[in-house]
Amino acid sequence: MTGLGEKMKAGGYRTHMVGKWDAGMATPQHTPLGRGYETWLGYFQHANDYYRKNTGLQATGEVDSCLNAHTDFSFYNSTYRGPVPDEVSRSSKCRRSAAADPSCYEEHVFKTRVLQIIDNHDVTEPLFLMYAFHLLHTPLEVPQSYLKLVDSLVSAAGGHFDSSNRRLYAAMTYYMDEAVGAVVSGLKARGMWDDTLLVFASDNGGPIYEPGASNNYPLKGGKFNDFEGGVRTNAFISGGQIPVEKRGTVHTGVVSIADWYGTLCGIAGVEQEDRKAEAANPVLRAMGLPELMPVDSVQQWPHFIAGTNGRGGSLHLSEQAVLLWPYKLVFGEQPYGRHTGPQFPNCTTVHSLQSDHGPGFVDVKVFGSAVNLSAARSKQDELVWMESCGDVGCLFNVDADPHEMEDLARIPQYSEIRSNLASELHKLNSAVFRPHRGTDSEAACLVGLRNGGVYGPFVDVDGFYRGQEPPSIVERLEHEIEHRVFDQIAPESVQQSVVAQVRTALPQVREVLAVNFDFAGTVCWFSTAGAKELAQDFAHKQCLQPCLAAGASVDKVICENRRWRFAVRTVNSPPQGLAWVAQLGSAHGEHRLLPAWRKESYLWEA
Repeated sequence: MTGLGEKMKAGGYRTHMVGKWDAGMATPQHTPLGRGYETWLGYFQHANDYYRKNTGLQATGEVDSCLNAHTDFSFYNSTYRGPVPDEVSRSSKCRRSAAADPSCYEEHVFKTRVLQIIDNHDVTEPLFLMYAFHLLHTPLEVPQSYLKLVDSLVSAAGGHFDSSNRRLYAAMTYYMDEAVGAVVSGLKARGMWDDTLLVFASDNGGPIYEPGASNNYPLKGGKFNDFEGGVRTNAFISGGQIPVEKRGTVHTGVVSIADWYGTLCGIAGVEQEDRKAEAANPVLRAMGLPELMPVDSVQQWPHFIAGTNGRGGSLHLSEQAVLLWPYKLVFGEQPYGRHTGPQFPNCTTVHSLQSDHGPGFVDVKVFGSAVNLSAARSKQDELVWMESCGDVGCLFNVDADPHEMEDLARIPQYSEIRSNLASELHKLNSAVFRPHRGTDSEAACLVGLRNGGVYGPFVDVDGFYRGQEPPSIVERLEHEIEHRVFDQIAPESVQQSVVAQVRTALPQVREVLAVNFDFAGTVCWFSTAGAKELAQDFAHKQCLQPCLAAGASVDKVICENRRWRFAVRTVNSPPQGLAWVAQLGSAHGEHRLLPAWRKESYLWEA
């Protein structure tokens, strides 16, 4: 296939990419360099840790065949291809830093690289810069300084957070907003802004499961479903190239994320047809393999200018959903099929999660195999807030009813519309490109070990990696140990056994794990000695006022119910001799002091 970077390069643009790739890495041709970018700094998978730069359950929701042991943080250009060479950037030592913008935070590294590209660019040449933020994807991690910023803003407005995840999400949004501002300032400083078209877009609606912490209100649902909250996203364009009369206006036409391919090709003066795919089809046909379809992309720029709808035909949202404006038809099982309120997630969400009612994560995987939160179908559906549109489907007029409150599928006057859309979806699904994409390969793990313990291409890589320092003796020993572990888990029978064991174990421990996914309320810290006196002192500062107002004595609060129920965020670092923590749950009137042996599960924010 021909990537967008390659198209822009053909149009005479210098091409650079920073951030998330998530579009393949098996061979060098699958990397950003193979798709037309001159340089790339970022990660291959759909998420990593913002500090350690490795993958993990909180980042990706899965365990891969490399046991999530590798770093996923690389830099590629014409002379160097390997792990990000700057040791500070690879480090996680700044995780607890009080600095305004810690240097090892991944988004700081990305922002710095983007500004470097702008500063070093020859302004006589056109530039195509793809900046794919990790923000606001899980894991929810952000510098402490930004948590303090949003705390002060919310407090000044008379509000508060009753979900620690929502607090993190807000702080991450603040960071991204400032990063976009820094890029705009950088372009203006170089005199490039007047010639710039800035496109800001999202690839899916926000995740409303825990710990996703997003909210698509007033739209229904979110990531992983075909309701408007999952597929209708925020986007805007800006820059000096926007005609003055169009600035500050809203475009109401249907736009697919796939349309940026054709739109930017049109602006660059190159064709949007994929000649590589066309050339590959005879070979695929001869081998009995699925053929590649023509590019499905509408050049939207003329429609932006004219204010017209560029997609008057059907838009294939997924194999279970089709949109033919203004009607949308959705089939099958749809996780997170709920309407959220304007404040979400909140204390009720946290209580629901920790009471084993969801919303949990629907896409847990081990070695590429799905693992449900419950072995019972009915409980699994409850945990992921499943809504079934079944074989009849759910039909909505998303122009008149964008919140999808009224399902029209069973109303006789809409039967022809429903039938026509069902036929259209069937036709579109018949052309879906779904080849066998292979399975996890131990080769990916072993080649990664040879190249610094970093994910990257592992097929046809002779001569690809270059410029790296040889590993130290300690690193070689560590890699040898990991190599032996990979050898042990590589056999398919071993992996199948592990998957079976996890499928048995996860439903038994999910309630324990859920405690760490979100916290609600406020924490006050106490030492063992004088706990009652300290509690009374805090009560005067309204820390324990809800308990006392409910008529509970401090003695009873201290002694009652030491079992952990609500997890909560910290507001102060604990003193030496920590032994008790007062938990103020904002829902259900439950307030108590808890033994502090669980402190590490929530103290990381302090």
